[in-house]
Amino acid sequence: MYDLIIVGAGPAGITASVYAARQKMNFLVLSKDIGGQAAWSGDIENYTGYQFISGTDLVAKFQEHLKNYTIELKENVEVKALQKENEIFSVTTNEASYRAKTVVLASGKRSKPLNVPGEAKFKNKGVTYCATCDGPLFANKTVAVVGGGNSALDATTQLINIAQQIYLINIAQDLTADALVQEKVRRSDQVSILNDTQISAILGDKMVTGIKIKTKSEEKTLAVQGVFVEIGLIPNSEFIQDVEKNGIGEIKVNCRNETSISGLFAAGDVTDVPEKQIIIAAGDGAKCALGAFRYLNRKLK
Repeated sequence: MYDLIIVGAGPAGITASVYAARQKMNFLVLSKDIGGQAAWSGDIENYTGYQFISGTDLVAKFQEHLKNYTIELKENVEVKALQKENEIFSVTTNEASYRAKTVVLASGKRSKPLNVPGEAKFKNKGVTYCATCDGPLFANKTVAVVGGGNSALDATTQLINIAQQIYLINIAQDLTADALVQEKVRRSDQVSILNDTQISAILGDKMVTGIKIKTKSEEKTLAVQGVFVEIGLIPNSEFIQDVEKNGIGEIKVNCRNETSISGLFAAGDVTDVPEKQIIIAAGDGAKCALGAFRYLNRKLK
């Protein structure tokens, strides 16, 4: 029986772990990986204390911080179910089940698929969802980045130094990313911005060779060797059914990061907080751990 189980080890889960360790709580961390979305980020320019740091370097700093504490961490596990009965939570993974008095959900989000012909067939054969992970594989090649927000343009800025040519395919009429990153992309002669355009199919043989795109006036084929899908994220919240969520599956929290279930806290991208930022996720992770500590103290009184 644990005082606390933390689901996820991105910025929110890692920070919750540090604060739980400082409070001497008996807790367990369950996660597929370390770093979450932050590990996929290229340039991070808005994390307090660092004028500039890469996602991989920031995650390395997080891991270095974790080593200062004795933390029970199980990696490469996926949570399949979370239930509460008689004031005790049961967390079931693909390997085992665990029990705790409180839970912090910091399970993050995953990439949203395009759902077009050829996407599933060519996944990891030219279709990718992580420029930081797979960008170097496309050196001097022509690629397409799909999306118009911060994630898509962050991927594009990384690929400018790697790929020969980049098509930025944006279904909306205008880009929605921050002005600074838009400016970086627009300055590059390697990038062709195609607004009001969507991909209708991904083509290839053993690997990706092209994409079909369509606008209101035409449909044509572009020769590309890679497709980077950056159209948004889906919250990893399917494993819990009884908690209150919004229309897109994000878990609703109050200003204390409490959910609709007492003893269950949530932080980071899996929640309905209005801004998905690393620094916000980390701060909310701290609030969750401290909230769980206070919750347990009230229960003991």
